[in-house]
Amino acid sequence: MRGWEACLSSSGRRDLLLRLLAGSRSVNERKSRKYTTKMAAPGGEAQTTAHVGKRRKRPRRYWEQTSKKYNSGGKSSDGAKQKAKKRRGDRRKKRKGGLSGEVESEDPKLCEQTQETGKKDNSGEKSSDGPKQKAKRRRVDRRKKRKGNLTVKVVSEDTSKKDNDGEKSVDGTKDTADENATKRSDAKFISGKVDPFPGEAPIPEERLRKFQRGNKFVVPEEIRSKLKDTLAKSQEAADLAQTQAARYDLLLTEDAGFLEGDEGEDTCTISQDDIAEAVDITSGSKYFNLRLTQFGPYRLDYSRTGRHLLLAGRRGHVTCIEWQTKNLMCEMNVMETVKDIKWLHSEAMFAVAQKKWLYIYDSNGTELHCIKKFNDVLRMQFLPYHFLLATASATGFLQYLDVSVGKEVAAINTKLGRLDVMAQNPYNAVIHLGHPNGTVSLWSPNQKEPLVKMLCHRGGVRSLTVDRTGTYMVTSGLDRKLKVYDIRAFKPLNSYFLPAGASCLSLSQRGLLSASTGDIVQVYRDVWGSGPMTKPYMAHRVRGTVWGVGYCPFEDVLGVGHAEGFTSMIVPGAGEPNFDALDMNPYRSTKQRQEWEVKALLEKVQPELISLDPGLLGKVDKATFEQKHKERVETLGYDPLAVEKFKPRMRKRGRSAAGAVEKRKKKVAHEDQRDVIRKSVKERMEKEKEKKRKDSAKEQLGEKTALDRFKK
Repeated sequence: MRGWEACLSSSGRRDLLLRLLAGSRSVNERKSRKYTTKMAAPGGEAQTTAHVGKRRKRPRRYWEQTSKKYNSGGKSSDGAKQKAKKRRGDRRKKRKGGLSGEVESEDPKLCEQTQETGKKDNSGEKSSDGPKQKAKRRRVDRRKKRKGNLTVKVVSEDTSKKDNDGEKSVDGTKDTADENATKRSDAKFISGKVDPFPGEAPIPEERLRKFQRGNKFVVPEEIRSKLKDTLAKSQEAADLAQTQAARYDLLLTEDAGFLEGDEGEDTCTISQDDIAEAVDITSGSKYFNLRLTQFGPYRLDYSRTGRHLLLAGRRGHVTCIEWQTKNLMCEMNVMETVKDIKWLHSEAMFAVAQKKWLYIYDSNGTELHCIKKFNDVLRMQFLPYHFLLATASATGFLQYLDVSVGKEVAAINTKLGRLDVMAQNPYNAVIHLGHPNGTVSLWSPNQKEPLVKMLCHRGGVRSLTVDRTGTYMVTSGLDRKLKVYDIRAFKPLNSYFLPAGASCLSLSQRGLLSASTGDIVQVYRDVWGSGPMTKPYMAHRVRGTVWGVGYCPFEDVLGVGHAEGFTSMIVPGAGEPNFDALDMNPYRSTKQRQEWEVKALLEKVQPELISLDPGLLGKVDKATFEQKHKERVETLGYDPLAVEKFKPRMRKRGRSAAGAVEKRKKKVAHEDQRDVIRKSVKERMEKEKEKKRKDSAKEQLGEKTALDRFKK
């Protein structure tokens, strides 16, 4: 007998046989039931017991889970059957009309959501949400149907502050939603108030006219729509630029002022000592004198930032200082006659026109270059945007040096003698030269001849200067006249007679003109105004004869170099109070200066672009009829407008001989010219007749008198 057969008793075998024969049991029941057989004790029978395993609970899905706060009365539902029972009971109670309840919610937004879902269900829309959302909608529907009986209690900290009862009727849901919307709109403003002046601030018409760039373009009606749209867009961009420039002009931090005297007081009688005492300590320190009697007279030049000053004595003394802090950068004596001195593109280098050649030094006084091509230089001007140093020599040569590459760009023989009067036009970089014969010539490195030649004085030109807009030029000559010219029309605007003439002229950034006569420096205001100048704006006497004057950029300071040294004057209203930091920043650091230098080199303007009209480069070059006709002839290979040659027809009896043919050709050769001449003669005769008729009519009108009306 096998082992397992020994373990089974007669009763166990019977049970096993019955289980095998019972086909009505399900497979799951057979699998779930387990059998355990215990070994029989000595003398006893083995016992077999059957165990039925516990059923696992079916997992509850998310749509079957309910929360207390969504169930009325705070009781949780256990499934779909209980929900159905509850719904049936609610419907019964509804029929009876005695049902009332409360729905508690911790979040007021949840109630609003349930109300919104109820609205959707009432409108008859079908939703694809789960049973949970459907149950919510049903509850909301029931609440709305029981308008008078059901109230919704909202438990919230925010609403409890505003409503102590904490109850809101379902009828007022729309009102509460509107209130919340208004609260959200008011929350945009911190103060809770609405701006009384909405939109952008209006701009005065005067400021808009200040930044107007010509007249508006009138679009013709016959042009294409695409071109019309392009022109309209460009005009909109121009208007936007004008508006923004005028609006940002209001944001400028500083204003320029002028010196105003008391009633009946003349401003030219106010001394520099009085001005220095009246202003603050910083501004008062800008008035000072440097007494340098050994190496004078002195010429001067301010850097473009207005922070550094160069002084050059006629007897070789050269100094470079940071004049506001009185910090000496370098000082030396070149042991030669110094004619002129000029800063280059930055305060790191400057050029000195010595007795024989042109020298370049750095700010420490170290000699960098000696340029022997530039000899006998008398005056210099530096063009910052072109990196060109223009020099005028005693031999009559105008030379240009490119300091970025160290090459000579142009050398022009003016053939007008000694060149000791020189100025530049900051607007178009054209050089103005004054000559002993009273003329002023305008030069460009692109042409060997002057662009313009103007007769300004009866005697030689002593000094000249050009304003920074390139509109006006002021000259002084040996005829003791001071003249103001409009360069756009090349015509004089005003002419003033000075008793001793003016030896040095300089214009400030704000249009103040300084003119020196001997040891007196006079400052004039409204030079190119509508009315003539009657008296100077300011006046100051220095120790020696004035040799050079120059305004400091962005400062109300006028530097005067004379035989006894240097004087710094305070001239209120001379400097531009607002500077462009991208172009010239007076407060830039060394790192910023280096970065600006790299950008300026990359943006350097080529000397070929220097002309009287710098805007000419942006204009369209319109081809003439002759140019178009020439191009057409070259393309076609023949002239389509050419008149066909006259070919006489063949005649018999000897009339087509060579001589006879030539005679017939000559008769026809000038037929077109004769027609033109006849037409012009006819027009001239008609004009003469019309003129005679008008003259006779005028004579008749002149002979008539007031008594002619009594004639019969």
